[in-house]
Amino acid sequence: MSFKNKNCLILVPARFASTRFPGKPLANIMGKSMIERVYENLIKSNQNTQFNFTVSVVTDDDRIEEHVHGFKGNVIRVDDPVSTGSERIYLGWQRFYKSDNYDLIINVQGDEPLVGQNLLERLASFHLESNFDIATVVIRKDKRDESFEDPNKVKVIYQKNNGHCHYFSRSPIPFSRDKNYQEWFLHVGIYSYKPNALEKFNHTPKSLYEGIESLEQLRCLECGQKIGAIESQDTFIGVDTPDDIKRVEGVLRGKKQ
Repeated sequence: MSFKNKNCLILVPARFASTRFPGKPLANIMGKSMIERVYENLIKSNQNTQFNFTVSVVTDDDRIEEHVHGFKGNVIRVDDPVSTGSERIYLGWQRFYKSDNYDLIINVQGDEPLVGQNLLERLASFHLESNFDIATVVIRKDKRDESFEDPNKVKVIYQKNNGHCHYFSRSPIPFSRDKNYQEWFLHVGIYSYKPNALEKFNHTPKSLYEGIESLEQLRCLECGQKIGAIESQDTFIGVDTPDDIKRVEGVLRGKKQ
């Protein structure tokens, strides 16, 4: 399948408010802010690719908006009170980009400074070749990995032969009754939406299991949408606390050696 002239809109939600790490989009990582590092990584996705990628930060804060303008990045304002990142992405797309007829809208979190430049091309290719409404990213983990028990790490029942994601949970899934299951899949919070799927998500009320688990992707499953995923071997460190900055810097220093 040729992807020439396929247009993908990459939107990066970046809020200043954070319970555990206020102002984290502006946190310094080896001389650059986190949001600038995320933005630069995504801009590199335009190199040597068939896709036309447009990248823009979505914020509700003057300081972040001014900072993104300072490094000559694209930024749009969505100040509405919303409960999920995807709802903010939806409003940004509707108000600023809908008339541009994008084939995919991709949500990359502003606290993922290690997202590689080739990942989005793989994700977009997989999504456009599939019948999935939404596509995302998973990482295979060994059952002994301690994060299997961590409710902040989202697990997914992932079918390797066709990429189908059946369920997401903060609980350790799948449960191995006979203790013979040796792997599980960690969800990475990057979402690729076909435009009608993003619209349907935002026109659907908050769902039962979404409310119980506090996972927005469960709303998609509960309203009948299909989610697929690609498996990645990349290193991802979502920044939730100041200590995570040190972990990111350790990875970046290792890449420079």
